[in-house]
Amino acid sequence: MKLVVVSAGLSVPSSTRLLGDRLAAATVRGADVEVEVEVVELRDLAVEIAHNFTNGFPGRELAAAIDAVTSADGLIVVTPVFSASYSGLFKSFFDVMSGGDKDVLAGKPVLIAATGGSGRHSLVLEHALRPLFAYLRAVVVPTGVYAASEDWGAEGLAERIERAAGELARLMVGLATGSRGSGAVAVTGAGGRFEVIPFAQQLAALRP
Repeated sequence: MKLVVVSAGLSVPSSTRLLGDRLAAATVRGADVEVEVEVVELRDLAVEIAHNFTNGFPGRELAAAIDAVTSADGLIVVTPVFSASYSGLFKSFFDVMSGGDKDVLAGKPVLIAATGGSGRHSLVLEHALRPLFAYLRAVVVPTGVYAASEDWGAEGLAERIERAAGELARLMVGLATGSRGSGAVAVTGAGGRFEVIPFAQQLAALRP
């Protein structure tokens, strides 16, 4: 199985990337199958993303990143908080990716996460990220992870990471297994055939 981490962190080192790495490691531990992890660093794609808006064509590295995301069995998306929402770079990447096919993430398991300087921005997960990926018809796991500056090294963050990652791992494995059984309904979207899993089966996949 393939897990892709999309990190919109700008600094080096980046707390956004660190959170993405910890979530990925926990997801790998929680899965019962071999999981390949790939990280997409959006700061390295900023110029190509901007050019795509003006010329309509993705550059080589941006196209490879889009292919990685669309072919993944599960996604971890992490953004820093800017002006009480996701970053412009983060939104621009998903705008570019979904511009030609609004169903490009349909049915894909996604774990949402964010970092910020203050715990007061923790609701960004619910008022910004979750609606975005619901609009893109992804399957967003129940637990999102927000890490403020004071959360690093404090109690609670590690437990939230493990809980969210466990939900993603079970959903990835459950959907992959279900897509080979008779419980999935095959439909045809703009990007070709994909599997729609009954909601009850998706919920069952989240149970420990």
